[in-house]
Amino acid sequence: MKLIELTKGNSAEIIKIHADKVLRDRLSSFGIMRGEKLTVRGCSLAKQTIEIEVGSTLIALRADEAEKIEVAK
Repeated sequence: MKLIELTKGNSAEIIKIHADKVLRDRLSSFGIMRGEKLTVRGCSLAKQTIEIEVGSTLIALRADEAEKIEVAK
């Protein structure tokens, strides 16, 4: 399941990040890495952005970035 498929209030664990090294490193700097648990806090109307909480950090991701993150509920 992809992160973009989750809805507000859903929690999941990151299984894998299907991205190039530059994006993986950027996400990792925010705490988005395999094994971390996250919660979806909100999203824009057309799901162009999605707001997630990882630990105590709120992060807004673009839809194309969220599409590359594989999660399990």
